[in-house]
Amino acid sequence: MTYDETRPILYALAVGAGASDLDLVFEERLRVLPTFVLTLAQWAPDVLGSAGAFDVRTAVHGTQRLRVLKPLPRSGSVEMSARVTDVWDKGSAAVFDVAVESEYFEATWSLFAPGSGGFGGERGPSSRRRPEAGPDGVLTVATASRQAALYRLLGDRHHLHIDPEAAKAAGMPRPIMHGLCTLAAVTLPLAESLGAHPADLAELEGRFAAPVFPGDALQVSTWRDGDGGAVLFEAAVDGTTVISGGRARFGAAR
Repeated sequence: MTYDETRPILYALAVGAGASDLDLVFEERLRVLPTFVLTLAQWAPDVLGSAGAFDVRTAVHGTQRLRVLKPLPRSGSVEMSARVTDVWDKGSAAVFDVAVESEYFEATWSLFAPGSGGFGGERGPSSRRRPEAGPDGVLTVATASRQAALYRLLGDRHHLHIDPEAAKAAGMPRPIMHGLCTLAAVTLPLAESLGAHPADLAELEGRFAAPVFPGDALQVSTWRDGDGGAVLFEAAVDGTTVISGGRARFGAAR
């Protein structure tokens, strides 16, 4: 995949960076957000679905994991390879783990596919549970009414995120945010709360528990993990958890 400086700048704006965040939106100082790689690697789960591994009409993105190996250049080419690492049997559904690897990152999509289970396989690992202790901090992350429309320009143009009729057909009252857009948007205030730069993200994980609508305000509860300066988090909208099992680690966190 080849890109120029325009795409990481557009990406930063789409996930919540402001015009004053010059090292994210100004080409002269540009640092590429590590989560930008997920837009470059989206081809992998799309190819698996189009190959007939599961029903693309009902499968949903369950969990996303990312490990950063080195910073992305401002522009250039990224060579990637992908493989299915596991298929877990959840009974009435299956979960496909799709790993994408490059010299810059390792990323894994977990895709929940109703109707594909019951083949006698292992159930797989359980999701990370919410810590029993009260949160160490709470952040508010505002989303914009046009955020999904912007994020679509990075490549994920599923009609569910822009067309009210397509959203209704999927059982939603209106278009929803991309899960990866919501997850990336949370990393910006998380980094600020830790005294880190969002471009220093080293690891990220989150489970998509419920849809987020453009314009929603997320309440993000955080807990210090103690594992290499990581932070655990959970995001909710009006009391409904939308991202669970979250974990982030920044290279420059303190």
